[in-house]
Amino acid sequence: MSTLRFKALETVLTRTTPEVKRPSSKISDYFGENVFDKHKMQEYLPKDTFKAVLNSIESGSTIDREIAEQVSSAMKAWAMSNDVTHYTHWFQPLTGTTAEKHDSFFEPDSDGKAIEKFSGSALVQQEPDASSFPNGGIRSTFEARGYTAWDPSSPAFIFNKTLCIPTVFVSYTGESLDYKAPLLKAIAAIDKAATEVCQYFDKGIEKVIPSLGIEQEYFLVDLALFNARPDLSITGRTLFGHASAKGQQLEDHYFGSIPERVYAYMRDFETEALLLGIPLKTRHNEVAPSQFECAPLYEEMNLAIDHNQLLMDLMDKVAKRHNFKVLLHEKPYAGINGSGKHNNWSLITNTGKNLLSPGKTPKNNLMFLTFFVNTIKAVHEHADLLRASIASVSNDHRLGANEAPPAIISIFLGTQLNDVLDEIESSKAIFKKVKEDPNLWFGIPKIPQILLDNTDRNRTSPFAFTGNKFELRAVGSSANSANAMTVLNTIVADQLNKFKIEVDKLIKKGDKKDVAILTVIKKYIKESKDIRFEGNGYSDEWAEEAAKRGLSNIKTTPKALDALASEKSETLFETNGVFTKRETHARHEILLEEYFKKLQIEARVIGDLVTNLVIPAAIKYQTQVAENIKLLKDLGYGSDMFQAQTYILEELATHLNFIKTNVHEMVEARKVANKLQDIREKSIAYDETVKSFFEPIRYHVDKLELLVDDQIWPLPKFRELLFVK
Repeated sequence: MSTLRFKALETVLTRTTPEVKRPSSKISDYFGENVFDKHKMQEYLPKDTFKAVLNSIESGSTIDREIAEQVSSAMKAWAMSNDVTHYTHWFQPLTGTTAEKHDSFFEPDSDGKAIEKFSGSALVQQEPDASSFPNGGIRSTFEARGYTAWDPSSPAFIFNKTLCIPTVFVSYTGESLDYKAPLLKAIAAIDKAATEVCQYFDKGIEKVIPSLGIEQEYFLVDLALFNARPDLSITGRTLFGHASAKGQQLEDHYFGSIPERVYAYMRDFETEALLLGIPLKTRHNEVAPSQFECAPLYEEMNLAIDHNQLLMDLMDKVAKRHNFKVLLHEKPYAGINGSGKHNNWSLITNTGKNLLSPGKTPKNNLMFLTFFVNTIKAVHEHADLLRASIASVSNDHRLGANEAPPAIISIFLGTQLNDVLDEIESSKAIFKKVKEDPNLWFGIPKIPQILLDNTDRNRTSPFAFTGNKFELRAVGSSANSANAMTVLNTIVADQLNKFKIEVDKLIKKGDKKDVAILTVIKKYIKESKDIRFEGNGYSDEWAEEAAKRGLSNIKTTPKALDALASEKSETLFETNGVFTKRETHARHEILLEEYFKKLQIEARVIGDLVTNLVIPAAIKYQTQVAENIKLLKDLGYGSDMFQAQTYILEELATHLNFIKTNVHEMVEARKVANKLQDIREKSIAYDETVKSFFEPIRYHVDKLELLVDDQIWPLPKFRELLFVK
């Protein structure tokens, strides 16, 4: 009973639920209190400066240095009024996490006296030293310089008593070294392309803003149990563990009553999030035991992603106050559902119209169909690139499994919209004269009024239309959504640009505008039909059908990432001003390196746990069984009296021998893979060779878990990790 496992269990059983107090009973009283938002800018800034900053945020123009000085002074005054002594440029390097280097407002003046200072130059730009961040060959190791530059469109906030200023992160020569810079470029690209297409329908539309709502799934585990599982603490997932007799099969956890400790934790991190202006709206139990979800209201995409990155950090920090650990790994436990991060994407105009919301008039429906069909066409044209954007070693556990969207990229529309597109496609003629009367418009034959919730939900589809938005369900729970959203915005922007060129050509030839638009839409519907699928994405039949349609089914990351570095993708990104060729290849290299390094770590942890914990525990029990057999023999009993013990002894030996042999072979395979110089070859070697040992070793370790005396087994079991509150 003295093992770390049992000490952890004893600790868990003594846990109490901390009291959580909110600043007010009304969220509206404290929402955004720790954010230097428009209201606080208006309070702290001169009127003209405030207007200049708002204009810069809305137009994307550069804020001049004089204005920056006034903003920095106001930020410092506001921050210091909240007991803040330090500031940081908060950025999102290609590690997938956030980064920060804190500097004090304190500076000695020329007389040696202490003053608080925060200049405009410190606000606008910093040099945090980029030498140790992933760069994919963009910089040499000795070229340490990297710069962070203020993003005025994402407001500064106070976190851990530090003024945090959202920034981009670029190299000395200007290449992107983060997730935010290319996202902002992709947002600008879709704004320009979509606005130009909107001019066909409404001259008052001057800006289009991509909107995003991110649903965040996560697991909770008691901190003591987490620390007693080296695999969880190092890799984020359990590399061993036999399934609990009760898992999710009764479906009783989903939307069930939230456990008291978890409820207190949720209230605590929600309060902190609301203070930071993160508009959390929803909380509930998810499908798997100890799995939960939170979701905010929709926001402008750049801000939504900043908020999600901040939320993940916040959830982890608050969890420690409640003696929990948040697990954001896509598959922390084998045999039960993993976690995703559903990205709900739409396009909103400066006039407040959702371009993916069906309209009540034919004119509005044609506008809706324009953006709807162009999105479908974009995903069809660049499905492999979209697949690459959600690829990671941890997300590979979900994609293609019978619990999450498959690795085959397809689009679910629902029966009504499918029928509408089929009818447009099969229409034999498009009228040359289109009536302007909204009640008598023949451009789209027999089209009904399209209702907001016109589709059922299809959880097996990686990209589904859900009434007034597309939901990219395949993003992993630990991922930075900027990667997938940069790709989605870029491919749709590119497609809209091509659409406008084709429509303008037809108009120039003499076609009426609406006829030209519908002609191109009809063409796109036919060309992209293969990507549409309404059935069960988990089925074997769909995999067979997808192959017939020519759709890719790339199950693992190294080969999925090929699409990122293809000539087609290079042209796409360069044409739309999102990535240079050099930046594209750098990201490809960074993602491959991350992939094999994470598998390398998992392989090492498997070796360590087997050698230092599993085998010693099994041998200890084996010795006890052998001593029992010897005792019975010495007492004169025949072999029929210890058949069970003999069977157990043989089973233990079989599993031990397999584990020891295969761990040795895995180590040798790792040595071979490590010698490969080509990073893609190394990643594939880890994927196809080293990783191939993981499941067989796990199978035999899990069998030992069932055989070895519970008092001896060293690792907390699934029934304890998932059900001990």
